[in-house]
Amino acid sequence: MNTSLEDLVVAVSSVDVEIDGLNQKSEIGGLNQKKATVLLDGIKVEKNMSTGDTAVTVNNVDMESDGSKQILSTTHPSNVQKNTKKSIGKPKLFNFVPNWGLTSLQGGRSEMEDAVVAIPNFLEIPTPVLTLISNELNQTLSHSTAHFFGVYDGHGGSQVADYCRDRIHLALAEEFELVKEHLHIESVANNWQEQLENAFLRCFRRVDMEVAGVDPGNANGEERNLEPIASDAVGSTAVVTLICSTHIMVANCGDSRAVLCRGKESLALSLDHKPGRHDERKRIEAAGGMVIYWDELRVSGVLAMSRSIGDRYLAPYVISDPEMMFVPRTKEDECLILATDGLWDVVKNEEACDLARKRIHLWHKRNGSMLTSSGEVSGSAAQDAASFLSQLALQRGSKDNISVIVVDLKAQRKFKKKTEPANE
Repeated sequence: MNTSLEDLVVAVSSVDVEIDGLNQKSEIGGLNQKKATVLLDGIKVEKNMSTGDTAVTVNNVDMESDGSKQILSTTHPSNVQKNTKKSIGKPKLFNFVPNWGLTSLQGGRSEMEDAVVAIPNFLEIPTPVLTLISNELNQTLSHSTAHFFGVYDGHGGSQVADYCRDRIHLALAEEFELVKEHLHIESVANNWQEQLENAFLRCFRRVDMEVAGVDPGNANGEERNLEPIASDAVGSTAVVTLICSTHIMVANCGDSRAVLCRGKESLALSLDHKPGRHDERKRIEAAGGMVIYWDELRVSGVLAMSRSIGDRYLAPYVISDPEMMFVPRTKEDECLILATDGLWDVVKNEEACDLARKRIHLWHKRNGSMLTSSGEVSGSAAQDAASFLSQLALQRGSKDNISVIVVDLKAQRKFKKKTEPANE
């Protein structure tokens, strides 16, 4: 039975997959799980009642948005925008569920410390919010459905990455609800982009505190001490995106990346947080920290990134504050790639975009549109692109875990399926 992405929440089961001689423990999704829709005063969150999760999670496997198994792709940021709070271009209306594919491979590491999440139809953003971000948007809908995707690269252990996978999107929905409650306040209503940026900021800081064993959600504003999620030396990157009908919103903390393929160009939507970045080094040293070369530039000679969630032993030099980018969608947008540095260490942004775009086009030339019963295009093209990039990273000798999400941003491509010769 065909199942639409609106009805899809993936439950996880384990399988073993052999890739290039490496036995890899994998998690793949199943369909038709019971779910509940929770309305948070205008913001909708879908929850899988059979697993208790709202996330589609994958470890060491390639997974299709329809639950079948495959592999996935990504892109690398070279021409990164310095102003990560900037909106680029004029918005168009793309009111459909994007197709996506993802993979998470252990690769050459002894342990799997990456985590990945994909949640179509995650929450609803009131249209006035997007209208205020861009006054050129014709307000034809009461809301815009946003789809959530996230990639988390753990270090020192998998605990923080796993916690981010299960928690960040929920904390973000809660923060969006708080912003919405203040819509009637003129100062808030007139600066919605700043309010949404602050929602992402509070979300990341909140999860960082929870990892440290501090609950900032007390109704009286009083912090409560809880059991820490992991030791002080465990942390994770986080690059997440909300994709709605008019905009792509990206928040990044660490050195995982988001890259947009727009036409034949690659547009980096995040900038790696590295100690060697001039502004990051200046911030670290102003806080009393040091950047020391040990194989590469590291905070206090230890951590090779300047921002992360967790890593309390390096506070206040390493912070959890994300940088954000709001990008209006255009008809030239081909796909969005989120990936950990297991891909970016061996594949450049431009090459990843070019390969993902070509693999998606090639899949559609071979298979046509492959519409489902609900009128949506199946996500096999995005999955094929992801698979190709992941395998390429392995073949080029990536020594890290490799996690990639590819989101196909076009509703339907104008290709006819090749007809197979009749069997005689």
